[in-house]
Amino acid sequence: MRRQSASARTILVASPRGFCAGVSYAVDIVELVLERYGPPVYVRHEIVHNRHVVDKLRAAGACFVDELEQVPPGGLVIFSAHGVSPAVRQEGEARGLRVIDATCPLVTKVHLQVLKYAREGFEILLIGHRGHVEVIGTMGHAPERMQLIETVADVAQVQVRHPERVAVVTQTTLSVDDTRAIVEAIRQRFPGVRTPPRDDICYATQNRQTAVKALARESDYVLVIGSPTSSNANRLVEVAKHQNTPARLIEAGTDIDPAWLTGVQTVGVTAGASTPETLVHDTIEHLRALGFSEVRDLQTAEEDIAFPLPRELRAAPEL
Repeated sequence: MRRQSASARTILVASPRGFCAGVSYAVDIVELVLERYGPPVYVRHEIVHNRHVVDKLRAAGACFVDELEQVPPGGLVIFSAHGVSPAVRQEGEARGLRVIDATCPLVTKVHLQVLKYAREGFEILLIGHRGHVEVIGTMGHAPERMQLIETVADVAQVQVRHPERVAVVTQTTLSVDDTRAIVEAIRQRFPGVRTPPRDDICYATQNRQTAVKALARESDYVLVIGSPTSSNANRLVEVAKHQNTPARLIEAGTDIDPAWLTGVQTVGVTAGASTPETLVHDTIEHLRALGFSEVRDLQTAEEDIAFPLPRELRAAPEL
């Protein structure tokens, strides 16, 4: 039951929220490389899907490029958290680029699973969103053996040569509930389907979706702070709406329209995995100015995961 109060209007803040270990890992890498080697440091694609993070790194000297051909020969380039295909790595080697890999280790785990399934002769179904950078990189690890599945309806249309040799992997930032439905549809069509020993959807995505479900149940309106290009932030909006609570994606507190909150006693606030905590604080201050005077935390899990820096950055500073 949603908490109603006759007095103070309340801001209910979800925890966990914001930066996950993979995002912190990638951002830390760019900052450390800039500090150690100085600009220009090239980054293939946005390091994470958040305009505020990207703008801050750009101001510090990071140059974001879409393709490696935009990096001068011998240049220093960082691969984004979303991962790249083997073809991109080979292109970097061919151009003599100095490469540092900021791929989230949980995305790398999916890549390794794809390679294992391909070696074992499986046809692989990748559940994900067409055109997403992570999906492009994952598909590139076994393009001749992979097909993309976006919806339950896609499962009925997919054609495989050997129905008894089918395996499934997923994009790491999907809706847990939607993915579960797609996997079940695949199992019904291919009863012997092989799935990874653990979910591919990352711990942070799952934790934030669990938190926003609890948040939506106790709130009259939910604000999710994140980028329109962020898969995990968009999924949080969807999950909140599935709890029959109005929800909206904002990039910062300045996006809030007071009309949205007319009649709202409790507003829930959470943030996608690429959103810095400063934007959460900014949003809370904007809500305070709109008359929400009480702030409470709603914690559903604790997170203490951190990934060690790549070996080349733990070693002596020489590239």
